[in-house]
Amino acid sequence: MKAYELKAVQSLDSITRVERDTPKPGVGQILIRTRAWSLNFRDTLVARGAYGGPPKAGLIPLSDGVGEVVEVGAGVHRAKVGDRVAGCFMQEWLGGEIHPRAAVSALGGAIDGMLAEYVVLSQEGVVQVPAHLTDEEAACLPCAAVTAWNALVCESRIKAGDTVVLLGTGGVSLIGLQLAKMHGARTIITSSSDEKLELAKKLGADATVNYRSNPDWEKAVVEFTGGRGADIVLEVGGVGTFDKSLASLRLGGHLCLIGVLTGVTGSVTTAAILRRGIRVHGIYVGSREMFEDMNRAIAVHGMRPPIGRRFGFEDARAAYDYLASAAHSGKVTISMG
Repeated sequence: MKAYELKAVQSLDSITRVERDTPKPGVGQILIRTRAWSLNFRDTLVARGAYGGPPKAGLIPLSDGVGEVVEVGAGVHRAKVGDRVAGCFMQEWLGGEIHPRAAVSALGGAIDGMLAEYVVLSQEGVVQVPAHLTDEEAACLPCAAVTAWNALVCESRIKAGDTVVLLGTGGVSLIGLQLAKMHGARTIITSSSDEKLELAKKLGADATVNYRSNPDWEKAVVEFTGGRGADIVLEVGGVGTFDKSLASLRLGGHLCLIGVLTGVTGSVTTAAILRRGIRVHGIYVGSREMFEDMNRAIAVHGMRPPIGRRFGFEDARAAYDYLASAAHSGKVTISMG
């Protein structure tokens, strides 16, 4: 079968096309013929050795993939041949609070991921995807969408009338925008590109701020909310935007730390968290239970994740390069045909 592996090289040159034997499912496992994938910033970090060290030689990369079940092992009851399924980002986080075993079961990092023609997963580590979505749209769900759902619904308890700030126009932010609108919230999105902000408006953004022409974007948020501040911020920037996100929140507001695009260490005005009663949550994707709850909501509302650019399987390396360039808006996907 066709597959990609990582070499122990700390750059995107670690991504290597290979031929492997097609795996066979064991007890409790299913064989998936994968048809589409989507990329996340984390995938580029793994390939570049910036996600806890050099990539493990021979690791199949990438967490998000969708395909059809073509064979099942003994004892399988959660899936059948012909089902269209996605792999859960953490194979062993089925529900409840995150636990130590979850992180060491993350696809495309701790264990082999999805960027292969055929993949074997545990029946416990997959979910069926909404029928109205294409394979590429469904492939956008396992990491970015579940992360946004966990932040907004599970941790922030979003409700109608809340104001949500979303930074940038990447996959998590634009899907977060869609989920926030689904719950009746007002949304403000930031970007350095007016063209990307126009896309956000088409997806339902109530207000937009170009942070290049308006670097004090947190003041624009406060003004938009009549001086109160936002209820929730999905913080994908990290240390470079953290203080501005704090300043954009109301007293008792909720900051969900999702990404570290601007760096992993740096100074933070902790006094602002204390004085204003801000709640800060680190969000590390989510569980299978969250994934299934989200899929039901997506199916009811007919939501479709926004895809910014598509690549073929043969051009997977080019897809990585494009995502790393930060030129994208929405999700970057890969398709088998």
